[in-house]
Amino acid sequence: MNKQIKNITATIVFALVLAALSLACFLKPETAFSASERRPLAEKPPLSSESVFSGEYMTEFEEYTVDQFPFRETLRSIKALFSTKVFGKADNNGIFTADGHISKIEYPQNDEMLKLAADRFKFLYDTYMKDKDMNVYLSIVPDKNYFLAEKNGYLSLDYKKFIEDFKESVPYMQYIDIIPLLSLDDYYFTDSHWRQENITDIAQHLAKEMGIELPSEYTVNTLENPFHGVYLGQSALPKKPDTIKYLTSETLDDYTVTYYDNGLPEIRDMYDMEKAAGKDPYEMFLSGTSPLITIENPNAANDKDLILFRDSFGSSIAPLLASGYKKITVVDIRYMQSAFLGNFIEFDNQDVLFLYSTTLLNNSTALR
Repeated sequence: MNKQIKNITATIVFALVLAALSLACFLKPETAFSASERRPLAEKPPLSSESVFSGEYMTEFEEYTVDQFPFRETLRSIKALFSTKVFGKADNNGIFTADGHISKIEYPQNDEMLKLAADRFKFLYDTYMKDKDMNVYLSIVPDKNYFLAEKNGYLSLDYKKFIEDFKESVPYMQYIDIIPLLSLDDYYFTDSHWRQENITDIAQHLAKEMGIELPSEYTVNTLENPFHGVYLGQSALPKKPDTIKYLTSETLDDYTVTYYDNGLPEIRDMYDMEKAAGKDPYEMFLSGTSPLITIENPNAANDKDLILFRDSFGSSIAPLLASGYKKITVVDIRYMQSAFLGNFIEFDNQDVLFLYSTTLLNNSTALR
C-alpha cells in the first residue's frame, strides 16, 4: 500500500511540474534577443501542412522551444557551473576561464581560411594599389590565447607558424610586429578585444614603422556602465564585468569623423555614447560595424593619408593612429564589397595598413 501511495504521489508531482512548465511556456512572452549571448533567439515557426510533412516545422519548433524556455538564463548558468565546478570539465562549449580571464579556444589553424583572406587582400592590392605609389603594411593582432591557452593546458594555435604562413602569402606587404609590446593585461577579462588605454604604445610603434610620429598625451575617461564582454555571456558563469575606458585629447576633439553607413556621408562623433550604453559597449569605438569611415585631422603635422583595413580591433586604435595623419580612411570589408571601394576611395600616394586579428584571419568567411 505504501509503495502504491508513493507511486501515485510521484506521478502527481511529476504531472504538476509538467503542467506548471507547460503553463509557463504558454504564458511566457517571446524574447527576441539574448543580451548575454548577443544573438537573436528563434521565433515561433509558421504552421502549415507543407512544413509539417517535410519535417521542417518540428525542427524549427524544437529550436524555438530551446531558445524560449522559461528561466533559460538561470538554467544555462547552472549547467555551466555543474560542467566546470562539479564535473571538472576544463571548458564549457569551448569557453574556458584562466588567470582571471574568460576566453574561447581557437584551434586548429584553418589553412583554407588563411588562403581566403590572402586572396581577398591580393584582390585589393592588384585592383587598387599595384604599380602605384603606395606603402602597404600588415600587422597581425594575436587573440589573447597567445598569452593564456597553452600555459594553462588548452589547445592553442602555433602563432609563430600562423603568422609566418600568412606573411608568406602576402609578400607585397611589409610586416610590422606588435606582439613584443603586448601582454595579457592589454585585453579585457570578459571579452576578446584589447583595451584602448593600454595600446597607445602599439599605435606609436605602428606609426613609427610607417614614418609617422604620434602624440603621447591623452585624457583617460571611464564609462559608468559595466562592460559584460562577449565571453561572459557565452560562458554563462558569474563573473565581475569589465570597465571600458576611452581616450580623448585636444587633437581628437578637433577631428571630423564621417560615416558612410548607407553610402551617403554623415558626420558623427568619434565615440558613440548611445552604443556605449547598449548591449555591446565596445561598439562605442567608431560605432562598431561601420563599413567606411573617414577621420580628418586639421592639426596634422603632415599631409599624409592612411587607409586602414581592419576588423573590430581596429575600431579602438584608429582614433590614435589618426592623430598622426591628415586623413585616415577606415575600411571594414566584412560590411562592404571590395569591388566597390574604388567608388569611394581614390588610391594614390597613401600609406595602407592591413590590421587584423588571428581570430578573423582564421575565420575569414565574412571578408567580402
